[in-house]
Amino acid sequence: MKRKAIIVSLKGTNLSRMEKILFSKEKPWGVILFKRNLKSLNQIKKLTFKIRSLTKDKKFPIIIDEEGEKVSRLRDILNHEISANFFGRLYKKDKNFCTKFYSQYINSLTDILNKLGININTIPVLDVLRNNTNKVIGTRSFSKDKHIINQLGKLTIKHLHQNRIAAVVKHIPGHGAATVDSHKKMPKVNLDLEKLNKIDFYPFKFSKAKFAMTAHVLYSKIDKKNVATLSKKIIEDVIRKKIGFKGILISDDISMKALRFDLKTNAKKSLEAGCNIVLYCAGNTTDNFKLIKSLPYIDKFTAKKTSEFYNFLR
Repeated sequence: MKRKAIIVSLKGTNLSRMEKILFSKEKPWGVILFKRNLKSLNQIKKLTFKIRSLTKDKKFPIIIDEEGEKVSRLRDILNHEISANFFGRLYKKDKNFCTKFYSQYINSLTDILNKLGININTIPVLDVLRNNTNKVIGTRSFSKDKHIINQLGKLTIKHLHQNRIAAVVKHIPGHGAATVDSHKKMPKVNLDLEKLNKIDFYPFKFSKAKFAMTAHVLYSKIDKKNVATLSKKIIEDVIRKKIGFKGILISDDISMKALRFDLKTNAKKSLEAGCNIVLYCAGNTTDNFKLIKSLPYIDKFTAKKTSEFYNFLR
């Protein structure tokens, strides 16, 4: 499978002339949609259909970050003002009722995504809350209890997969101990490996998700210089070995301020560190082209896992 190791993003609700060329002539691995791209159910269906027509690929990866409440790209279309944390608190009170309710909720959400032509959702958030966790995570996390996160995370993946929507667990190996918003600044976590392994890594261990998204967090006791996205040591020793993640690893957005280099350097360093695909979310067409022309095609591992993802979609 010949695809460039990048997920691109779009500027508006309709494809521009250059974006049409991007999909028809270039080879992005996938595309991610944001609120700026989504106006109505009919418009979204037309957009996803057009992208797949241009790529000549009926299963082309079209991604959304639809968590509910604080992070809802479909907010103007789909009203589900409910957070992961709500379900975490409900689980603590009544495990059986929460399991049934949450399963129905995820099934309903995936039904809508399927109708819109979206086949990947970047949930669940498996970060473990602390008292001082930055609000950029906040109620997006299920709980302070790693066991509740683990159980609801597994349930999320199970029902997404049953409905042929792939899950992206995030932010691996754990963003919960960060007190800074990685969109704006580089977070630094000083916890030692033992504590991180016991708490933050736990919900991610041996996940059956097909994809995971990295954390732009500096874990100073493991790698003093590089955030997880750019750290070969963290990706190889922690994410792949200690956590045991076996799927495709996607960088968080390479245009975030936590990464200190220019876009092309951020992208290349992410891939060199062990990310399989880089994610670009700003939607600038010129940057989409600069990145896609400067980046390599996906490697054999990623091609194999992508084929497995396509088979999963049936």
